[in-house]
Formats: sequence, C-alpha cells, structure tokens
Amino acid sequence: MLRRTSVATIGLIIGTILSVLGMAGYINNETTLNVVTFFVGVPVLVGALALKAAELEPVFLKEEPSDEMLALREAQATPTLNQVRQDVTRYRYGQTVHLDIALERLGLKPSFVDECPVLVGLRETTTEGAYTLVLEFETPYVPFENWKKKEDRFASFFGPGINALVEEPSKDRVDISLIVKSA
Repeated sequence: MLRRTSVATIGLIIGTILSVLGMAGYINNETTLNVVTFFVGVPVLVGALALKAAELEPVFLKEEPSDEMLALREAQATPTLNQVRQDVTRYRYGQTVHLDIALERLGLKPSFVDECPVLVGLRETTTEGAYTLVLEFETPYVPFENWKKKEDRFASFFGPGINALVEEPSKDRVDISLIVKSA
C-alpha cells in the first residue's frame, strides 16, 4: 500500500491544507494560524512541488501473481530479482527512467534522455519450472541487435544464478527474461 502512495501527492495535500489555514488565519488576524503558513505550509508545499516534478511513477505487474507464483517466487527468486521488482513497483524521485543505472552500465542508455528505453511492464512467469521475471521495455531508439548483444551481460549484471533471454515481441519493444538457474 505505501509503495503505491506518492510522497509528493501527500506533501501537496498537507502543504495546501496548512497554507490555506494559514492564509485564513492571516485574513482573520489570528496570529497562531498565520505562523503555520510561513513556517510549515509554504515550505511543505514547495518541497512537494519539487518532488512532484522529479517523480517517476511505478511500473506495476501486468497481473497479480497467483498463489503458486508467489510460492515459486518465495522459493526461487534471488535477492537481486526481488530488489529489482520492489524498486520498479514504487515511486522513485530524481530518476528519468526505471533501471537507468543498469541501462547505462550495460551500454543501452543513449546520450539523450528522450531516447532512453522505458520500462513499461513487468511480468512474473515460469520457464521450464524456473521463476522468471520479465522486464518489458519500449525502445524505439535502441535497436534490438544492441539488446541481443548484451544478453550475456544481463545475466551477469542481474546474477549470480540468473540466465537472461532477450526477445523482441513487437517493433520497438524488447522483453528481457531473467530466469533463475536450476540448482
């Protein structure tokens, strides 16, 4: 629940309420309420506006996992896969796209922010009985061949204990399947 709540939105609500109360206090010559605006309301509102400007919305799972999938995740998912899933399914601040550091280190982040691949979906599935986390990217500016060349690097970057499969389900879309290796 808290992962799906925007801190910026909460700050905007609280800052607005405090600012309005402070303005009402100023208009009615109530010194105590007046102070709330200047020392709490306005800074909270300005800070929340700054957070809202730097906010990156979460990417949600395409479908809620079944009980079987949750059990498989619990049994097989590596700490790295769990961290990736948790990071992209919550609000982030100060990033342009999800997994931007990973994309940069793997050489898949163009110099222009507008051309960066965008994570648009997340799926949990199985591959031959192994837990698999699928990252779905919209990538009109990075050719599929560049992604395919990095397939081994995905495995080592998100590993150990991971195999990676890079697929192109449609034009300008790339799916990266991070598959837990069998023990």
